[in-house]
Amino acid sequence: MEKRKYIYFYYSKSDDLEEKLNPLFEHIEKSGFEIVDDPKEANIIVSVGGDGEFLQAVRHTNFKQDSLYVGITKENEAGLYCDFHLGHYVDMIHAMKNEELEVRRFPVIEVTINGESSFYCLNEAAIRSAIIKTIVMDVYIDDTHFERFRGDGLIVATPTGSTGYNKSTHGAVVDPKLACIQVSELASLNNNRYRTLGSSFLLNQDRTLRLEVLQDGNDYPIIGLDNEAYSIRNIHSITIRLSDKRIKTVKLKNNSYWDRVKRTFL
Repeated sequence: MEKRKYIYFYYSKSDDLEEKLNPLFEHIEKSGFEIVDDPKEANIIVSVGGDGEFLQAVRHTNFKQDSLYVGITKENEAGLYCDFHLGHYVDMIHAMKNEELEVRRFPVIEVTINGESSFYCLNEAAIRSAIIKTIVMDVYIDDTHFERFRGDGLIVATPTGSTGYNKSTHGAVVDPKLACIQVSELASLNNNRYRTLGSSFLLNQDRTLRLEVLQDGNDYPIIGLDNEAYSIRNIHSITIRLSDKRIKTVKLKNNSYWDRVKRTFL
């Protein structure tokens, strides 16, 4: 960590939080680090506020590849992306200075809409019907037709995103060391006329998933990218693949991904 000294903080501004952060800012600068106002100048990006704020920090800083991301929770809560608690900032700075940290590299998915606009997601992309009507999509894996889906929508999750929206639909929790994407269904319609796999499935990192949306009244499907939602008119195709980008985060050496899963869910 000795070569990384420029820190950018991302958090929702409030007088109460600013008051709590001031001692952290002072301690950081006394420890040889420098706080910057522009994320382009930073090589350490710190989010304050839990997993949701961490995802926003990554998106706000454009999935910066030359920086380490650090997550801090404000309250005594579990965070799958956050190793540190605001009340223990002295321990955090000590760990950073003395290299008592390990770097993790989390996969990112790339979502391309209609072959034009591309977006990145650290957690998941969700495609849902925006009206009280099922959405119909033809599912292709590497240009081979797999199934015709009819239901509320589909979730395509990264390994780290597998513990979020994906898990709530009974998708599997996936080890982030596996470079893959997971596809899970939202209320699929299965009967004598319509049939889907009916379970989540994993695709290897070299696979490409393509969803062709049938234009049957769902002109404005909802596209959820991590914790942001977009309504885009006339979506015909959505292509999703694992990106070459990786988000580098730091963790305490005695705090593995599965330790965090256990604390959060068990």
